Amino acid sequence: MKPQIVLILALSLLFMSVPAVEAQFTAEEIAQRQYWEDFLKTAEIVRFEDVGEGVTKPVKVYLRKDDVEVKAVWKNPKGMQLGFLEGWQYEIAAYQIDKLLSLDMIPVYVEREFKGKPGAVSLWAESEYNLLKIEEQKIAIPSDARRQVDNKKYLARAFDCLIGNEDRNQQNILYTKDWRTILIDHSRAFRSSKEFTEKLVFGKEGLKKFADGRPILFRRLPRSFVEKVKALDEKTIKEAVGPYLTEDEINAILKRKMLLLAEIDGMIKEQGEDAVLY
Repeated sequence: MKPQIVLILALSLLFMSVPAVEAQFTAEEIAQRQYWEDFLKTAEIVRFEDVGEGVTKPVKVYLRKDDVEVKAVWKNPKGMQLGFLEGWQYEIAAYQIDKLLSLDMIPVYVEREFKGKPGAVSLWAESEYNLLKIEEQKIAIPSDARRQVDNKKYLARAFDCLIGNEDRNQQNILYTKDWRTILIDHSRAFRSSKEFTEKLVFGKEGLKKFADGRPILFRRLPRSFVEKVKALDEKTIKEAVGPYLTEDEINAILKRKMLLLAEIDGMIKEQGEDAVLY
């Protein structure tokens, strides 16, 4: 594919309409992943600037290769920051697990050194809204997009349960102009402490609650997602995440897998399979 065509795909990455209910990235965009992984690793950094916001102090970098130039974001949080364990490697691991499960909601992330330090770099996620903006400005979600948005909300919660993400918030849930959901910022995922292996982040007995104490649920999920979760094993996860997760972090995923499947089984027993899975 010619670089000019690839550039058009990059700039429209988050704005193309998606006919399939399940897809957040189109088949063509997904087919371009390997190109962008290679591009992000090898393209020249022609300039950069601080983003100016965010606890993890991300840097906006401009990458150029041949006649293709795109914006990207680089970050390298590591260790305890503001009371939370941060890790740039978790961004890459989340992207790899997203691919493994065919979630297709997380932009490409790869490892890239910048100023002599390792970190994670991704294409800049352009979006029309984030959840905070929607709620603060009382932006109405169109009726024909509501079910898709809700489905992705529940799917994101189930995914966060699996990866032990304790930092899903209104600013890292993004929406495109045509109401596709994009998930960013996973540097506080893959928790491996007892707290995150005995309970899920969301669900009936989840760690996170609404302000009034109600549980934050995932009410319905794709059958294909559940089947892929069932198929996860240590070997498959290791192959996907490479050097980015420790043995304890991988084992924690497997423990949460069983908790997640048990939660889903309980929902099916209470409501019936057709009410829970689609």
